[in-house]
Amino acid sequence: MTVKPAVFSFFSGSGFLDLGFENSGFDIVYVNEYHSPFMDAYKHSRKVLGHAEPRFGYDECSIEKVDLKSLSDNCRTLQKAGQIVGFIGGPPCPDFSVGGKNKGQDGENGKLSRSYVDLICLMKPDFFLFENVKGLYRTKKHREFFEILKSDLVKHGYHLHEKLVNSIEYGAAQDRDRIILLGFRDDALPEKFIWSGREFPERSAFEYPWPSRNSFVENNESPKPKDIPYELTISYWFERNDVDNHPNGKHCFKARAGLARFLTVDEGDDSRKSYKRLHRWRYSPTAAYGNNEVHLHPTKPRRITVAEALAIQSLPKGFELPADMSLSNMFKTVGNGVPYIAALGIAKSILNHLGVKDENNCAKSGSGDRQATAQC
Repeated sequence: MTVKPAVFSFFSGSGFLDLGFENSGFDIVYVNEYHSPFMDAYKHSRKVLGHAEPRFGYDECSIEKVDLKSLSDNCRTLQKAGQIVGFIGGPPCPDFSVGGKNKGQDGENGKLSRSYVDLICLMKPDFFLFENVKGLYRTKKHREFFEILKSDLVKHGYHLHEKLVNSIEYGAAQDRDRIILLGFRDDALPEKFIWSGREFPERSAFEYPWPSRNSFVENNESPKPKDIPYELTISYWFERNDVDNHPNGKHCFKARAGLARFLTVDEGDDSRKSYKRLHRWRYSPTAAYGNNEVHLHPTKPRRITVAEALAIQSLPKGFELPADMSLSNMFKTVGNGVPYIAALGIAKSILNHLGVKDENNCAKSGSGDRQATAQC
């Protein structure tokens, strides 16, 4: 029987990050998400994809109300059996976002970053992933808080690795910067972490001669420009996911008024906060569909559908959200999620760092108080 590294997921949303880890060779054993519509969507997508329920189930509560004894018992049970245990999660980010509330560590969402780090320090998983917006990394007052969190993690035995990555580096057709902080407690692991799997590393994807703006032409079929990577374009992902025939292909906010505005915004004009029109032959701006931000279809006088938003987040074609979920919750959970293809790449990098070669050889000899042997 294969033993895969076990993952406890927090702030799980509808499971984009988890799906990347699961499909790279991890075992999702526990899911924590307090917002019931997101949890329902998580369960729905797993059922549609044919994935089994997590071993320790779903925990629909705030991270601050997690049953610590049960969580500790479950972690220790796995570790004593030789299984690598990891925590993954991206605490809600509006308090650190330049375009958000900007309340930092004192905001209701900002406090959850502290709670997540405290939980890691208390439970001491073998590794963890912490994901957040670049404002936590680059804004001076938020960076001070970030450094305090890192200091606490180091004191609890973690070797840290951080990087500001853009999802487009991993092949998602989206300009989305996020800070990724990783921590490992095994002293025998390599000192350097290799951020592998990036097809367009260090923002090289932005160096291509991308088209900027064109006059809006309904159902425009002009050909792809030369010298740009097709796989980083909206057209590629819409076609790959067959968005028109996707189960969420009809889920879209309808225009009550302002149809004329849909006709006047140039293709590729994403210069304003709202009513950004995508370009067929370019990547999307950050998938963020709250706070009145509206993204328009490249060649149709309408907003994008949920299926199109899922494609921008690089979800597999078979991934879907439940039909009875509200449109607001659908777009919110899509915008909150980690692009699947980036999650997949980061997860594979972690496997490599842990010395796990593939999903068929997912246990390794441990050090300290853990002894594991490969079971294949």
